[in-house]
Amino acid sequence: MFSRIFGKPKQEANTLTTLDKLNETLEMLEKKEKVLLKKAGAEVEKAKEFTRAKNKRAAIQCLKRKRLYEQQIEQLGNFQLRIHDQMIMLEGAKATTETVDALRTGAATMKAMQKATNIDDVDKTMDEINEQTENMKQIQEALSAPIGAAADFDEDELEAELEELEGAELEEQLLQPATTAPAAQVHVPAGRLPTRPMPAKPTPEEDELAALQAEMAL
Repeated sequence: MFSRIFGKPKQEANTLTTLDKLNETLEMLEKKEKVLLKKAGAEVEKAKEFTRAKNKRAAIQCLKRKRLYEQQIEQLGNFQLRIHDQMIMLEGAKATTETVDALRTGAATMKAMQKATNIDDVDKTMDEINEQTENMKQIQEALSAPIGAAADFDEDELEAELEELEGAELEEQLLQPATTAPAAQVHVPAGRLPTRPMPAKPTPEEDELAALQAEMAL
């Protein structure tokens, strides 16, 4: 167990060190390739100069050295290709290892959580919750039940009495006479008021009767 725990960081460090070493080697090969390309190009220029100077032997020697440089360049290219391949494989293996480690850690965590949460404990907890809920329901029903004199009342008798009251109220409403409709209001146009009837002029007989009543009052 301890070797597994302490081996993972060491293995990861070794992987990173190897990748760094491969990267440094790749950079070194690229620099050498650039140098050889410059040397091959220089030999071509020298061969041209010797050709213009009619020095055929020296020109051929330059071309031979150019060929040697080109062979080395090709060899360096193969080395770089192999290093690239090795780096890709190593990075892929590193990613695979990290993925497996992550999955293993997740599985171990899940197992620990399941171990801490036993199914029997869950059932016991649910039974306790249901029992508490039932107890609370009984308590609420007990508190809402009528007590004292109200507990002795018969619900059926109260319902029958209520029906009698409703029937009597309905019968009383049916026996009431119909009320007369209110007189219709007469609409008077604005600006025009209804004329009041003028009092009738008293007759001579009425004047005499009024005078006689006044004398008797004296």
